[in-house]
Order: sequence, then structure tokens, then C-alpha cells
Amino acid sequence: MRRILWFRRDLRVTDNPLLSLEGEVLPIFIFDTNILDPLPKNDRRVTYIFDRVMGLKSSLRSLGLDLMIFYGDPVEIFDLLEKEGFDEVAASGDYDSYARARDTQVSMILPFNSLQDTYIFTPDEILKDDGTPYLVFTPFYSRARSLFGKAHLRHYTPAKQRLLAAHYEEITEIKGGAERSLPLALQSLGFDENRPEITSLELKVAALEKKLPAYAKERDYPARDATSNLSLELRFGALGIRELLRFLSEQKKRGIDTEPFFRQLVFRDFYACLLYHFPELAWKNYRYPFNGIEDQERFEAFCKGRTGVPIVDAGIRQLLQSGVMHNRVRMVCASFFTKDLLLPWQQGEKFFAQHLLDYDAASNILSWQWSAGTGIDPQPYFRIFNPWLQAKKFDKEAAYIKQWVPELKTLDAKQIHDERFMLSYCIENYPKPMVVHNEASKEALEYFKKRVAEGVKHA
Repeated sequence: MRRILWFRRDLRVTDNPLLSLEGEVLPIFIFDTNILDPLPKNDRRVTYIFDRVMGLKSSLRSLGLDLMIFYGDPVEIFDLLEKEGFDEVAASGDYDSYARARDTQVSMILPFNSLQDTYIFTPDEILKDDGTPYLVFTPFYSRARSLFGKAHLRHYTPAKQRLLAAHYEEITEIKGGAERSLPLALQSLGFDENRPEITSLELKVAALEKKLPAYAKERDYPARDATSNLSLELRFGALGIRELLRFLSEQKKRGIDTEPFFRQLVFRDFYACLLYHFPELAWKNYRYPFNGIEDQERFEAFCKGRTGVPIVDAGIRQLLQSGVMHNRVRMVCASFFTKDLLLPWQQGEKFFAQHLLDYDAASNILSWQWSAGTGIDPQPYFRIFNPWLQAKKFDKEAAYIKQWVPELKTLDAKQIHDERFMLSYCIENYPKPMVVHNEASKEALEYFKKRVAEGVKHA
């Protein structure tokens, strides 16, 4: 059988189901112009992905294979590949709305063999008894735990594969039906090199072994290096989910409580399943007819880390400078954006999507809907985080805040966490809080109640 092995969110050779398929193979990676064209030319994610692709290419060569790299629209590329007499294209499942639409189009050109590699479960694996998707995480998690077994720990080993002759020493651009050879370099894609600082995968996994015993207690504190820091590797498949699960299984055998970390991995699946079953969540509220109030001045202040609320500004500056933001701080920032500032969650989601190295559509979209109170989560819209109390609880000494907001380094932590002090004290080069939290939250609740009432009235 002649197969195209389409690498996407699985940029590795270890435990990769694509490499378990026998026959003549053409391994490919596509730099998708539909995704790349809207990005700024210094987007650091493109450099990261390009480096990963080059690493994958080298690893495949060590197995006697190689990687043909394309640049263009995937549908147009497969239109040309179809003429070469392939029996199928194999690729790991990707479940956001663009990916599904793209894969459907490709499946009309060549038989599409969708493999399970990106998440623990398939989108239709964790369902209620009546076949409908779970809308609440706790029962989803209970069902996932009951169904989780050895099959989810499966290890894929390389099969006998014969590499087809192709142009492996270049980037093949396909545009308007024309084919052009480009140098095997990032610049051929029109992007500038902007390499993020990334700790090696081996060091991250070794560190996780030490972090697991205290993970549940420590993970919410942004100044502590207590999280796995593996979201980027999981997003692009540099680390396979089954390999991580097997690692957790070994730790569990040693008496380590791995359940809190496993729960977070299942949460990742939960959001992916929701977006799969409800693709309109990417742009549309699931509940409540309110969409925020656009305010360009407030939006720009938030995006620059100039709100005057230290924990929010610290999170945004960490994001802008590193492409990373601690998960607890993400929730605080999203709540402040949608509730204190009353801005549309879609704008915040898009801003995060532009800057997060580990951007995952399902996790980002569903998290923003959760914060806005408009998503599938049954908790009503009146859940509002107090950013001052959150900072005091999870960054008591203001170490995280001072790291990313150096203008506040000379202040005591108590002062930084005191909204009244920050409103009255003048700090050089740092703004006063743009809203008073209690007043803003009351205004938000009144707005939400009014919009809900109007929605019921017009229903």
C-alpha cells in the first residue's frame, strides 16, 4: 500500500502511530498558508514549529525515512498528490472546526485514515448512556476514569516502511497549481527567526517527577515552578499523550499520587470533546445573550499590561514577553477582561490566540467562555474573580508580580495587594487601577441581569 503520512500535531518519531503503518510511504509536513498568512512575520511559534519539523526530519532520517515539506493550501497540495497513485493519507485526528473542515475536503480527494494520537480519548468515547456528550466535567471525569485502561497506554513501534522517492532537500511551494522549489529555511516561508526560550523535553519530564508529589497543592501559585510546563510539547506532539500516561502509571506504582495531574489531562480532553460536538462555541455563546461592550481604550490598556491591576498586568506581560502565562493567572485575566472591563470574550480569546505558544483552540475558547459565564459550564454568569484577593492568595509575597512588573519592585507585597493604596499612591511609570473592582463587578452583574431579562422577554 502507498500511503502519505501527514505529520501535524505529532512532531516526533517515538510512539507515533503513523510509523506503525507498513508499506511504501511519503512522510509530509505542510506549512499551511491558511494558518500562516494572518500571522505577524516574527511570530515565535512559527520558528518553534520550523525547528521541531527540522528535528522530526532528522529523526526520520535515522530510521531510513525522511520528510517532504510543503508550503501552501493543504487541499490544493493533495489535489496534486492524488495524481501520484496513493491509496490513502494517514494523519492523527485534529478536532477544531478549521481542521475538521480541511480534513473533510482532503478525504474527498484521497481515503483518509484518521488515527487517535492527540488526546487520551476519541471525541465519541466519553458519552452519556443516551449517546449525548457530557456538559459537566465531574461526570465526564468519572466516566473517563471508569473507561481508562491498558488500551490508552498502548505503545506503537515502527513497522517496515519503504520511503518513496521525492524532493526532500527543499520546501515545495504549491500555489495556483504551480510548483516551486524553495530553500529549506524559515525565511522561505516569509518569517523572521524569533526563537522562544524552551527548556528541553527531557529536563521537563525529569522535573515533573519531582513536582508530582506536591502538584495539587503547588500548581496554582505562579511564582513557583510547580506545573509540568508540558502544554507546548503536548500541543504539537513533541511528547505523545500515551508516553506521558505511561510515565504517570510508573509514578503511581511508586506510590505517587498522580490523580491531580491526570485530572488536568482529562480536562484537556473534556474541552476538546465539547468543541468537537459544539463547534459553534468557537464564536457563539452557549448560554446567556450578552456579548460584552467594545471599548478600544480599555482593550488596548489590557493588551499592553497597563490596567493598573498588578496580577493582571504581570500575566499579560509574561504572555507578551515569553508566550507563556500561568493557568491561574489566565483565569484571573480572563475574568477581569470579561467582568471588570465588560469586554467581549471573543476579543480576549483572539488576543491570547495571537500570543500563546501553546495555543490550543479548544482549551482557549472553552476557558474564555467559562470565564465569561457564557459557555456550557452550568455555573451562572455571576462568578467573578476578585483579582486583588486572587493575587494575595496565590502570590502572597508578590514575587510573580514583581518579576513581570518591575515598576512595583520597591513596594511591599501588602501595598501591591491593597487596591485602595494602588488607587491613591502615585507610582512612576505605572498607572492607577482603571476600575474599582467592587464597583465594576456590580456594574457587570447589573448588565448581565438586564441582558438575561431582555433575552427571556424576547424569547
